[in-house]
Amino acid sequence: MEFRHDQIPEIALDWHRGGRGAVLATVVETWGSAPRQPGAQLVIDGQGAIMGSVSGGCVEGAVIAEAEEALRDGKPRLLTFGVSDDTAFAVGLACGGTIRILLEPVGAALPEAMLAEIVAARATRRALAYAVHLESWERRLVDGPGDALSAAVATRMRADRSGPEEDGWFIAIHNPGLRLAIVGAVHIAQPLAQMARLCGYDVSIIDPRETFGSAARFPGEVIRDDWPDEALAALGLDARTAVVTLTHDAKLDDPAIRATLGSPAFYLGCLGSTRTHAKRVERLLAAGFDAGQIARIHAPVGLAIGAKSPAEIAVSVMAEITQVLRQG
Repeated sequence: MEFRHDQIPEIALDWHRGGRGAVLATVVETWGSAPRQPGAQLVIDGQGAIMGSVSGGCVEGAVIAEAEEALRDGKPRLLTFGVSDDTAFAVGLACGGTIRILLEPVGAALPEAMLAEIVAARATRRALAYAVHLESWERRLVDGPGDALSAAVATRMRADRSGPEEDGWFIAIHNPGLRLAIVGAVHIAQPLAQMARLCGYDVSIIDPRETFGSAARFPGEVIRDDWPDEALAALGLDARTAVVTLTHDAKLDDPAIRATLGSPAFYLGCLGSTRTHAKRVERLLAAGFDAGQIARIHAPVGLAIGAKSPAEIAVSVMAEITQVLRQG
């Protein structure tokens, strides 16, 4: 089975079940200029093969060596890199900073059933948090209210931020993957789709017009030829989905806008001038949407960076999507 580079839990489960052995290495905490953020993962098998990264290459060699020992004794451990006192693992980060990494042998420390549930949740776009206490090694899966960690998990899910809590728990957030639905297979959609994928988004291009939404114009892209509102309903708009409308045609853009305004999608951006948007607002008000709902629309779409070419406009759009995702 082939996996993407960001499917580390899936790879770990597959390697473990295939008899290769698997140790999950997870960044728990960083200080200074450490290159990877908490939650970043690396998986190591019994032969030292790896997928993923916890430092961009600075400490992977030492992590692999410790993972081999963890497979032998079946025990989890915390490693600290980048400082040189007697309690630290004596490897420095070439880029500076300090990093703590959790090692968990799958099966022996991290139960296979627990990892399998994480993988299943990720496959069905169900938000889930994995919590491990870094002293007692108690482990929990949290996906809603009722757990003592629910408030901390909810805050971290909204911020998409894994990390340690003051009471000794480390919480790893497994949010659904990011998606971008582009309504309108126009010229701007070509560089926008490419940039979105580089930023980690699964991309769908929606356009019922066969001449526009052709495989020849968008080789390798997912193209949906249903009417935009129907295509978005089939896609399933959630809080990890962004929508951008690019057609300039109210018959196509408006159904997508109405569908998105009634959803938890985190971003809605619409191409068009200020004058075009004013007419759009009039149509939405007439359709029963209120000013608060309409205010969710980012229009004209993209950050105001003076973009002119399709590629520059795509840069401005991805920059604004990123700003909304990370800053709200």
